[in-house]
Amino acid sequence: MQALLSKTPLAFELDCKDVIVATLGDAIRLCAVLPPEQRETYCWKVAIQTLDSAIKEPRYIIAATVTLQTALYLSGMLAEPPDTT
Repeated sequence: MQALLSKTPLAFELDCKDVIVATLGDAIRLCAVLPPEQRETYCWKVAIQTLDSAIKEPRYIIAATVTLQTALYLSGMLAEPPDTT
């Protein structure tokens, strides 16, 4: 089960400033290293709860990916888009 979760892809990859989050395993590891006070913010609580739902029921993977993307964005952890000018 652990190996399956580690390799289960998210709905789409999330390009963070220092890592690419592409699987449920990546997302779980990222959440595990968040400081406790950050984990307690509303956006991270929702992201973690939705990831937990996706672990139990794979049909929630899109919702989990989107809520994780939102938490990463609100925390300033997503990579900046490339400058196209």
